[in-house]
Amino acid sequence: MTAPLLEIAGLRVAAKGAPSPDAARGDETPSAGAGGPQELQILRGIDLVVGAGEVHALMGPNGAGKSTLAATLMGHPTYAVVDGTVRFKGEDITHWATDARAKAGLFLAFQYPEAIEGVSVVQFLRQAMSARRAEDVSVLEVRLAMTEWMERLGMDPSFGERHLNQGFSGGEKKRNEILQMAMLEPDLAVLDETDSGLDIDALGVVGRGVRTVREQHPTLGVLVVTHYQRLLETLVPDRVHLLFDGKIVESGGPELAERIESQGYESWRR
Repeated sequence: MTAPLLEIAGLRVAAKGAPSPDAARGDETPSAGAGGPQELQILRGIDLVVGAGEVHALMGPNGAGKSTLAATLMGHPTYAVVDGTVRFKGEDITHWATDARAKAGLFLAFQYPEAIEGVSVVQFLRQAMSARRAEDVSVLEVRLAMTEWMERLGMDPSFGERHLNQGFSGGEKKRNEILQMAMLEPDLAVLDETDSGLDIDALGVVGRGVRTVREQHPTLGVLVVTHYQRLLETLVPDRVHLLFDGKIVESGGPELAERIESQGYESWRR
């Protein structure tokens, strides 16, 4: 029997020492837990399974722990796993380093992508692809693949020569994340609020971009972290999960996202 692409079991996660980046900007509201006074527990027993080729949506209010889960899956040093396991393609990666997870085929699209002055998009992609494949990738190969994907994603070819995210608009940053996902060919992509801060047109471009990548790589698993249903109109999810106060309190089909959109979170606050 083939193991699930991603299997999270009983995952409890705490923020180490100082408040987490999520808490600092008000996206997460940690609660004291078993980690003691130097740790603030955010995730309090997460069970989640994503199969190859599946799209799962993770929704919830500010402070629920959505971005913490995304960061934990990539091994962010701000967070400590207090209990539980994360298995990827059958292997326990709970305590793997971030680079090891990325090389194994796990990808995270950031909610707030960082700008790197002096490093062009093509240079960045060459280094990332070489690390992913564990072999040197030529600039020519990167440029050819990048040109092909830019055409598919509706991106200006000059985009590749610009410094990574330097002076990019919100939509350009998010489209660049999708370009990276396409070229790195991960097995699982975690999209951490990729729709955040985008207008309707930019949201449509990003949604269609993810769909285009999935058409090329049908076994790609996707975990979409979002507040809103709009992105899910393009990326129709197989399953929708509601994260509330560090726990998944309900799971269902696309109709759950519609219910959340129309009713809000009040019925789960009681």
